[in-house]
Amino acid sequence: MSKPNVLWICTDQQRFDTIGGFNNQVVQTPNLVRLMKSGMTFNYCFSQSPVCTPSRASFLTGRYPRTTRTRQNGQSIPTDEVLVPRLFADSGYSCGLSGKLHLSACHPSVCEGPERRINDGYTVFHWSHHPNPDWETNAYIQWLSQNGVEFSPKRYQNSKYVQTSVPIEWHQTTWCANKAIEFFTNRRSEEWLFSVNFFDPHHPFDPPQELLEKYLARLGDMELPNYVPGELANKSIFQNIDHQGAYGSYQSFVYDEMSPDDHRMVRAAYYAMIELIDIQVGRMLDALSDTGQLENTIVVFMSDHGEMLGDHGIYWKGPYFYDPAVRVPLIMAGPGIERNKVSEALVELVDLAPSLLDAVGLPRHDGLQGQSLWPLLTGETASAGRTSVYSEYYDAMPWHRNPSPRATMVRTTTHKLVRYHDQNTELYDLKIDPTETTNRWDDPSCSEIKLALLQIMADRMAETVDPLPRRIAMW
Repeated sequence: MSKPNVLWICTDQQRFDTIGGFNNQVVQTPNLVRLMKSGMTFNYCFSQSPVCTPSRASFLTGRYPRTTRTRQNGQSIPTDEVLVPRLFADSGYSCGLSGKLHLSACHPSVCEGPERRINDGYTVFHWSHHPNPDWETNAYIQWLSQNGVEFSPKRYQNSKYVQTSVPIEWHQTTWCANKAIEFFTNRRSEEWLFSVNFFDPHHPFDPPQELLEKYLARLGDMELPNYVPGELANKSIFQNIDHQGAYGSYQSFVYDEMSPDDHRMVRAAYYAMIELIDIQVGRMLDALSDTGQLENTIVVFMSDHGEMLGDHGIYWKGPYFYDPAVRVPLIMAGPGIERNKVSEALVELVDLAPSLLDAVGLPRHDGLQGQSLWPLLTGETASAGRTSVYSEYYDAMPWHRNPSPRATMVRTTTHKLVRYHDQNTELYDLKIDPTETTNRWDDPSCSEIKLALLQIMADRMAETVDPLPRRIAMW
């Protein structure tokens, strides 16, 4: 049998607690549940950054953000970084992508066409950073134009927070899946890797109207955000700023101006976007089955980072490391992977690169820093995975200035420490405060765990030192 194919599905800004029937009783995701039953789900997977570009550069290289030198949205990944799809392509795989990549500066002010690329290994490249028609080279917008469809989001019933865009059949999420199906349907005799990079459920919250209204009919079932008034008093200045408006704007999603129904309506829209993702995952799984490729395809489902969704009085994302911001879904299924298993191991997205290389028997690049999950996936070991997970934010977005946020997080199964360098520190006891409401850094009874976590943080920061270039002689 040939080496397995890889269908690598990455959503954008999807928090961990959004799989129906597993950790969410409202959103409907039957196809993700179907994928869970055919593979292994990691309940505690963490992103290396709560922001797009640093996270994506990290999991696509298997290296930490500071190591890749791609620490910020708006930076461009250095040309000497080596991506997983390039390693696959160098071994003979046909590699393609639809949707977002975001490894380089990608803004209409500096980018007239698709973002600047390095030797990434993708020979088929259907680029659509997001669905808005900012660029004529947005392949999704070209497709809409060819079919006489206009992308024109509208506020839903004059809501300040929720929009509708286009019907399901014309949505960017659907288009991304279409391109994946087209790619692997035409490569039944080849070894292939395809990255499906949906923009959903990233804000703006703009699902198809038919799905939005399905969830609005259950508005009372939508949870209100996890926020205790006053909880931000001893937390970072950046959280307090973003409480007054997402991305420090003081204009959008001002938490205290939103009613309970506003919060519920946003959650309904977010869930509708995730159900649309689930529908397209189902289409791709069905197409793999119909073309006889499902049994020889590793399917990965994950997200680059999470979404605050009003928790702790904040929307969207930024320099904070609550679980909703950095804990993400991760499901892996395919040949050799145990079926219908849920792992409680602590894992990181940086672990995906060595895991996929091991899964298809390819050598690892010398610069890899992640730990392979393959022994866990195959049942070779019952290891509990990592003893801690690590995430970082070093001036990763341009919204906050004077001071600029530089922060590092470590999390164990029982505690979380977040150090805002030159600012303050947050400590959460996850055993008694799983919602991370109370900062216990100033609690005298926590002195021992503070020291232990600071030692872990120092060790983890040392681990991010670049292993390249390799030593080649004794001196």
